[in-house]
Amino acid sequence: MTARVVLAAVLAAVLAVLSIAPAAAIDIKQVTTPLGIKAWLVEDKSVPVINLSFSFEGGSALEPEGRKGVTSLMALLLTDGAGSLAGPAFKQRAEDSEVALGFGASLDRLSGSLRVLSANRGEGFELLRLAMIEPRFDPEMVEQRRAQALSNVNQAGQRPATVAGRVMMTTVFAGHPYAADTEALRAGLKSVTVDDLKARAADLLSRSSLVIAAVGDIDAAELSRQLDRAFGALPANPAPPEAPQWKAEIRKRTIVIERPVPQSTVQIVMPGIARNDKDWYAAFVMNHILGGSGLGSRLTTEVREKRGLTYGVSSGLRVYKKASLLAISTASANEKVAEAVRVIRAEIARLRTDGVTAEELADAKTYLTGALPVSLDSSGSVASLLYSLQIDGLPPDHLDKRSALISAVTAEDVRRVARRLLRDDSAITVVVGKPVGLPPEP
Repeated sequence: MTARVVLAAVLAAVLAVLSIAPAAAIDIKQVTTPLGIKAWLVEDKSVPVINLSFSFEGGSALEPEGRKGVTSLMALLLTDGAGSLAGPAFKQRAEDSEVALGFGASLDRLSGSLRVLSANRGEGFELLRLAMIEPRFDPEMVEQRRAQALSNVNQAGQRPATVAGRVMMTTVFAGHPYAADTEALRAGLKSVTVDDLKARAADLLSRSSLVIAAVGDIDAAELSRQLDRAFGALPANPAPPEAPQWKAEIRKRTIVIERPVPQSTVQIVMPGIARNDKDWYAAFVMNHILGGSGLGSRLTTEVREKRGLTYGVSSGLRVYKKASLLAISTASANEKVAEAVRVIRAEIARLRTDGVTAEELADAKTYLTGALPVSLDSSGSVASLLYSLQIDGLPPDHLDKRSALISAVTAEDVRRVARRLLRDDSAITVVVGKPVGLPPEP
């Protein structure tokens, strides 16, 4: 049996085991290594797999002047050769050992993940060490990744959903580092040098800003040893500069970007709510009822089921380190999109004015308290959960309290937070397509 077949069987077993374990039953251990590296660990020896989720402070929001895109490009290149292994040799060694290793960049953080069979953990953590401590940034790989990144930027400009997202970020975060700037990104990618990539890696890859979550077939002592091995040689740099707090000063407007497509893509965004806000769970329940629950939500019922205006519509709470948004997304035929937007706006107003019914509230609580255990269907998803808890500044025992916090939300709580967040005067609507009867509103 090949290692690939073994890994597939292992992951199937993980699904079976973890999907029946309640979230509150997760035993989270806090590990501190001899070098002072901290991690959260959930041991699961039922399947021989280890998953690691980790990140460093500093992302793509604040980058050196004229070097927009350097963080994401650097993240991709970390696994394109390290130490004595050029790109193809590094990837072949990882493939031979069934090591899945990757890095990426968000606005706020440089993140990474590792998945490896516990029997191959030494190889997995060694490749992780090489990628962070001895990245090569070979010129030929840099040029290959640069070309791919520029191609992706150009292709994204042809996709209405991506265009809508970029315009929305540019508009909402005007004057803030979170704002999207496609031309600056394109220019930055063209001008980034190998020295720029090395400097960015040196700035961000630091032990002092590490957040680590581990799940799987490894105990605290072995995890401690492997973490010191992989991360121990990183410097303890001061934390990189942070973006300023975003001031949620949005005025109502509608932006139309014309594209010759048969249906229009729509994003409606309002200021959201911070994860540590006392009204977070009320907003969490409210969003579920509005558009976060898929087929059972108000928006789906009114826009899709009753009127057939779209195949899908959803809402979500987006939380960044220095900002938060409530976003609604949909797409509709050009001749129907104006009605779709009208119905969405009417549902926002109805929820703000009338609140929710007792049945809606009870159903939302039942779903939200039961959905988390079901979503933990792999060791990777558990690692992501542990990681998210740390990023959100929550304690390990938060999972024991989560159901009670959701259950405590009242109809009045939902109405209060709806009045706070669902405000017509701070809603920006971006439409990409050729909408009929939906003019721009400056």
